[in-house]
Amino acid sequence: MKKIIWIFFVIIFIDAVSVSCSKNENEDEINPFNGQTTALFNPNVDYGSLTDQDGNIYKTVRIGNQTWMAENLRTTKYNDGTPIQNVSNDDDWDHLSTGAYCNYNNLSNVETIATYGRLYNGYAVITGKLAPKGWHVATDADWETLTAYLDCEGQEANKLKEQGTTHWETAAWINDVTNETGFTAIPAGTRGPLVSFAEISYVVYWWCVEKENPSNLWYLDLIYYSESLWSGNNLTKLFGFSIRCVMD
Repeated sequence: MKKIIWIFFVIIFIDAVSVSCSKNENEDEINPFNGQTTALFNPNVDYGSLTDQDGNIYKTVRIGNQTWMAENLRTTKYNDGTPIQNVSNDDDWDHLSTGAYCNYNNLSNVETIATYGRLYNGYAVITGKLAPKGWHVATDADWETLTAYLDCEGQEANKLKEQGTTHWETAAWINDVTNETGFTAIPAGTRGPLVSFAEISYVVYWWCVEKENPSNLWYLDLIYYSESLWSGNNLTKLFGFSIRCVMD
């Protein structure tokens, strides 16, 4: 009798291990980008984590009273589960009036997408459904709070950029870059109407939502040769920029 019970429990254990392995294999198949980034995060920062509606897992970081994503968004779905249109053709992209995303240069390399994230047009941003639930696309007020907290007189880029030249083009003051915040800004480039893809390794642009008027978009950028964070507005929504989200 004892032998029968022992065999029964062994079978149950093997079955459970089999189910567990099957689940992990399925997760890897669904989320091939998890764990594939080549970004150089700050080893002295305690990172949290966030899972989006696509099953992508990101590092998050607390900076002052805010919690930011420490990686660029790479979801292919809105937070209600609706797929976002992937548009690769330049002419189609230039005539969009609805939300869309693309990979830089339409690359499908897993490490590249995991590292740089995806580029989204402004129409995807103004749906209000791009960020994971409990988070939102960073607003102008969020960025102002961040730069005020850094309080470094026009040298905030040094505290936000990933260190070294693994992904960034060399600049004269590259040795001044600390990434002490853990923000780990990566130069993901852009996609624009008429000019297609450009500037990867040189600059990152992020869409920025105007808090008082969510349909009005700004942008923030970090350039390889600049120690400052720049902003602007009145751009066409046909640009493809990166996204950073902030916890609600």
